[in-house]
Amino acid sequence: MSDKQHVYPADDFDKPEQGPVGLHRGPRSFGARALPYLIVIIVAVLCGLGVFVWLSGTDLLPGSGSSSSVSQSAEASESTSASETESPSESAPSSDTTSASPSESDSSSANESPSESASPSESASPEATVDRSSTVTVLNGTRTSGLASRRAATLTSAGYTSVGTGNANRGSLPSTSTVWYRDASDLATAQDVAAQLGISQVAQSQNIDTQITVVLMQ
Repeated sequence: MSDKQHVYPADDFDKPEQGPVGLHRGPRSFGARALPYLIVIIVAVLCGLGVFVWLSGTDLLPGSGSSSSVSQSAEASESTSASETESPSESAPSSDTTSASPSESDSSSANESPSESASPSESASPEATVDRSSTVTVLNGTRTSGLASRRAATLTSAGYTSVGTGNANRGSLPSTSTVWYRDASDLATAQDVAAQLGISQVAQSQNIDTQITVVLMQ
């Protein structure tokens, strides 16, 4: 082999240009070098958020809050309707108590003692009974002849056994037909006489000679 050096003609590679050429590039900025890492971090965060949403269901999706509030409103309305349904039964005792008051009022008015303005609606005491053997006098306070006799006949037909008639003293006549009774025990009998004759006014008086005195004014 010869030690003689070969001489080649000069070409473009014998005089390279100044600076990197071909695959070589100049130095890059910090932002350009950090951009790939930033993209990787963003992708990882998005993937983690997607996994969290998938695991927690649809609580973070739009509209989930409204559906939850709707269900809560439905439960609240059901509980309200249930309480309204129970309320009538709870208020029933109070209505019973209220309805009992009229009867108490009636019983108190029934126990009032008879007075001069007493009417047939007054109730006699439990011991009082109608005694049709009581002495009854029917007085005619009108100018109609025979009126007292006709009313006395009505009482006799009803079972009264001691009925008399007469004319009333025109100096002390009541304004309307009245049945007077002398004692409290005669109240029931006086009310029966008033009912037989269609008289509404019943009163007690100590100024009569018989147990029951009827004064006819019409």
